[in-house]
Amino acid sequence: MPESPCVIGNYSFRTPFFLASGTWGLGDTLLNYLTPEEIKASIGALITKGLSLEPMPGNPPPRLFETPCGLINSIGLENPGLKAFLEKYYPELKVLEVPIIFNLHGKALEEFYEMAEILSEIGEEAIELNISCPNVKEGGIAFSQNPQVVFELVKGVRAVFKGLLIVKLSPIGPVLEVAKKAEEAGADALTVANTYPALGVISYEPLQIIRGGLSGPAIKPLTLRLVFELSQRVKIPLIASGGIMSGKDALDYLICGAKAFQIGTANLIDPRAPIKIKQEFEELSQKYGRLLDKSSS
Repeated sequence: MPESPCVIGNYSFRTPFFLASGTWGLGDTLLNYLTPEEIKASIGALITKGLSLEPMPGNPPPRLFETPCGLINSIGLENPGLKAFLEKYYPELKVLEVPIIFNLHGKALEEFYEMAEILSEIGEEAIELNISCPNVKEGGIAFSQNPQVVFELVKGVRAVFKGLLIVKLSPIGPVLEVAKKAEEAGADALTVANTYPALGVISYEPLQIIRGGLSGPAIKPLTLRLVFELSQRVKIPLIASGGIMSGKDALDYLICGAKAFQIGTANLIDPRAPIKIKQEFEELSQKYGRLLDKSSS
């Protein structure tokens, strides 16, 4: 991919490489690893840690468990709440002059609508909806399991928010149907996809079991197939998220239909991974330019 901007909806990003939600904290330590110049040159957007209307304490430890080729995380959506994030953390991120995408989750449709309205009123331009969280009003079933509820969610957010609207899909359930409903309701792009439900046995004495979301290289083949299939079903851009650890991983997703890439688990291993991945991707893009032309035609 050339160095021309990555355009999604009406939004233009310097590069197609985004930092995935929840993999770089709240931003207060970002500059410990990357300079402002490196961030501007290599990162197209910063996707915030998942934010809820009210603060959430998250799960008790242990929260992370390494598996062969992957990582199970059970953070529990811990965050300070949207308003506290805007007051305490956002001002430092804004000075980096890199687009910020607000990842939002809620316990009910109304909470999503309220947060979207808050962001619209202060002039923010990009949202990513986490639809893998439980819909408490409907008995705790994840929003992502009901295509019609997703339609209502996206339509309601679109009514109060006119900026870039991304829906982060769950990789399980009626994914294709949900994607179509999100597109019909007004989503500008789809993130493919969230983590996969998983379980790990941490220890026997005492017995410790962790249930959470599996990410990392292990899920790439599964998510790659989802991207490929969705690229045949929807017309809006796809943002790949799942096991992108190298430039080749990103190139694979590009060939299969993705337009941008979220770097997640790689950040936890090496906070400077985005720079290395982008550089390798550009080198491979030069080498296999013919394939890239074909994939975009």
